[in-house]
Amino acid sequence: MKIVSFNANGIRSAANKGFFDWLREQKADVVCLQETKSQEDQLADPMFRPDGHHCFYRDAITKKGYSGVAIYSRREPDEVRTALGWAPFDDEGRYIEARYGNLSVVSFYIPSGSSGELRQGFKFEVMAWLKPILDQWLQSGRDYVLCGDWNIVRSKFDIKNWSSNQKNSGCLPPERAWLNAQMGEDAGSDGTSPAKNGWVDTYRALHPQGQDYTWWSNRGAARANDVGWRIDYQFATPSLKPKRCAITAAPRFSDHAPYLVEYAPVKDTR
Repeated sequence: MKIVSFNANGIRSAANKGFFDWLREQKADVVCLQETKSQEDQLADPMFRPDGHHCFYRDAITKKGYSGVAIYSRREPDEVRTALGWAPFDDEGRYIEARYGNLSVVSFYIPSGSSGELRQGFKFEVMAWLKPILDQWLQSGRDYVLCGDWNIVRSKFDIKNWSSNQKNSGCLPPERAWLNAQMGEDAGSDGTSPAKNGWVDTYRALHPQGQDYTWWSNRGAARANDVGWRIDYQFATPSLKPKRCAITAAPRFSDHAPYLVEYAPVKDTR
């Protein structure tokens, strides 16, 4: 099972930069997109319905051209869900889930707080509200893969300029503590105690000391100098075993890089 997660920062922009040509070569089973920045009726071109994929979009209804998530799937899901039950989050187009037997694949776009105090406050609200949902999923007995842009680094391994970003959204100690407290034991924590049987950070499971990034600022020469952050993840239930992963920094389709994970086969319980 091969899953790609990618924050497109505008799916039409990424398409013009060759993203769908690249995607065709990956032969992914499931593709999770974030920041589509489109309404579905703007995506009539066949390129936005890649051959062999069932395509599902969850647009923002609060503001056009904002946020938005999607899932492309080679196998038709048994069910697709697009709301978790809290309108301020759901209406910004930040969650979509495809279900296949006992497996759920989720595309998440967690808010950024970098624009100011108001949005940082909303981000903290989302974190508090989301925690029991994530706990329930872990305890449900289902297999889950949570893909997406979480807008939080886990530790100094995940950001080039660790010390200078301690007061910046995405690297704030309370954000890291919230995220790391949900992870199982691995080498990626900032010292926060891990959760027993917590979520598996697939990249960190395969690269315990890795220092690869998935996002670079458009300012300065951040990408050229690899001054980046790892904020795009695939978190999996412990029952799923990642075999290989890759962050594709080039070619450049967005300010984020696609993150691909191959998992060991799981039993189909349909």
